[in-house]
Amino acid sequence: MNPILKVTNADYVRDHVLRLSFNNGATKLVDFWPLAQKGICTKLQDLDYFRNYTLDPFTVDWSNEIGFAPEYLYEIGVAA
Repeated sequence: MNPILKVTNADYVRDHVLRLSFNNGATKLVDFWPLAQKGICTKLQDLDYFRNYTLDPFTVDWSNEIGFAPEYLYEIGVAA
């Protein structure tokens, strides 16, 4: 049985890019700009809002409004 994938650390890199560490040992760079183009996610276009992220028990979170499944972030990230 595979453990549940979780984001264990997040660091702001530049623009709309975060360096995410996962509980499987991987570190990925994730560009959130493409995700910030629709719906409530357009709030992420504001860099002050974007940089004000937190970690919940599984993933990156913005004000309990916006979050993405860690598996999805893992898939779209590029090795750091």
